[in-house]
Amino acid sequence: MFQKQHTLKESFGFEGVGLHTGDNVRIEVHPAPENTGYVFVRMDAPQPVEIPARVDYVVELMRSTTLGKGTVRIHTVEHLLAALMGMGVSNARIVVWGAEIPILDGSALPFVEAIQRVGLIAQKEPQQYYHIEEPVHYQNKDRGVDIAAFPFEGFRITVIVDYNSQVLGIQPATLVKWEDFSTEIAPARTFCLLYELEELHKMGLIRGGTLENAIVIVDRHYSPEELRRIGSLFDYPDVQVVEQGVLNNTPLRFENEPARHKLLDLIGDLALLGAPLRGQIVAMRPGHAANIEFIRTLYRLIQKKQIIQRFQKTPTQGGVVFDIHAIRRILPHRYPFLLVDRITHFSQDSIIGIKNVTINEPFFVGHFEDNPIMPGVLILEAMAQVGGILFLNIVENPQDYWVYFLAIDGARFKKPVVPGDQLVFRLDMLQLKRGICKMAGKAYVEDKLVCEAELTASLVPKSSLKVSHAPRPSPESSRT
Repeated sequence: MFQKQHTLKESFGFEGVGLHTGDNVRIEVHPAPENTGYVFVRMDAPQPVEIPARVDYVVELMRSTTLGKGTVRIHTVEHLLAALMGMGVSNARIVVWGAEIPILDGSALPFVEAIQRVGLIAQKEPQQYYHIEEPVHYQNKDRGVDIAAFPFEGFRITVIVDYNSQVLGIQPATLVKWEDFSTEIAPARTFCLLYELEELHKMGLIRGGTLENAIVIVDRHYSPEELRRIGSLFDYPDVQVVEQGVLNNTPLRFENEPARHKLLDLIGDLALLGAPLRGQIVAMRPGHAANIEFIRTLYRLIQKKQIIQRFQKTPTQGGVVFDIHAIRRILPHRYPFLLVDRITHFSQDSIIGIKNVTINEPFFVGHFEDNPIMPGVLILEAMAQVGGILFLNIVENPQDYWVYFLAIDGARFKKPVVPGDQLVFRLDMLQLKRGICKMAGKAYVEDKLVCEAELTASLVPKSSLKVSHAPRPSPESSRT
């Protein structure tokens, strides 16, 4: 892969039928500026609708990957995205007339050949990569799916297909370097098992499927009557199994073409991360639904890392996520009202923060002189400040917002907090809707619960608040 971002030298386009909708569709793929990524544009909507190729915009996963915004959909984006990713295109604008990307021959090869024909041009910005720094695992036991990512310098991906089929058997496929994508992976065509055709047809799918754009695997004996019935659904009056394994004896491009196509699909889905990976992927029985669940897990980890890097400028040790310097960049509070010392856990829906309570706290001067106890309202305030940091997962620029707490429910104080105690706060997101969130907070000292409450808070943009001050008299006007 390149060190710099790349885009197309020229545009290219295709017309064809959509695999699932059966509609005739047209696309144009255009060069795009740095840091655009891949953006789809539905031009046949009443107003053009832009849909970024990001996992946040995945709305359907029935036998393909569908992106959407509002009521607008673009189906079967994975083959084109795999071609763009596999050929090193960083930025592209894909204009679409229709609800689906044309299936063409069922592979990514036509798109790859078009990219090779128009060529690429280097851009000024460096290419961003997402590095796998620790193992990440997704599993669906019911479907026998296992997908894992491991640290690796470079990129390597292995897919294993196992459908309990005597014809398919257990098929592995591996891509060890991007230079092999165009010849080893891109030509692999989509496939399905013959028994699935009727079911998919009843579901309103594969309306544009033909034996020219898909491989149909036959894994049991079918009578002539069954073949005629299935063929009539797709206007194929003469379908036959000349050789057991593939309908109409369609020649395979690779002995393990189904496994290679599953690898192709996974690459196309991985493009929805927004940047290429540095790591190794191993996937057993992947499919679009499992792929996207796995990618969402990766995406959350990537977002967390980006947030941490943005505020935590120096390395930390001992499980510290945010030190006091990072906390000061995040929260507007200052001495004597900054009541969080460090954050030790930070995820999309939970956070753990630490407050070291010392005799030097200013509130101990009056609460109480002979029996210093941390005021309960300040324990809640410290809990709220930890919860405020959790809002980093909600907005891109948290420093542009005030966090206003709207309610405190079910507050309970179990044990006094005194100098020398270390308060450990854990907050879990209970509900998030329209900028208002409810969190369950608990505070511990030496693993003993000392306080708990449910906090409800709202984000208010600083720009929406206009503070007016009474005009000060000028020196001239104040003179007598």
